[in-house]
Amino acid sequence: MVRTDKMQELLSRRDELVARLESIEKDYRGGLDANSKERAVQLENAEVLDGIARAAADELDQVEDRLTHFA
Repeated sequence: MVRTDKMQELLSRRDELVARLESIEKDYRGGLDANSKERAVQLENAEVLDGIARAAADELDQVEDRLTHFA
């Protein structure tokens, strides 16, 4: 029972991380806004988004590694 709960927790976390990475990728694909003020904000946020994406990708790798132990 505990093993199943932990696996479900990991699967849920994996889904959250994948959704977060997809959302960040969608933001990047959207390109920069034509409005110069909005574009400046987007560029400032790009560094933060990059850090969030790297952290999410690292955690996703860890979650997937832990999930292989349930296979």
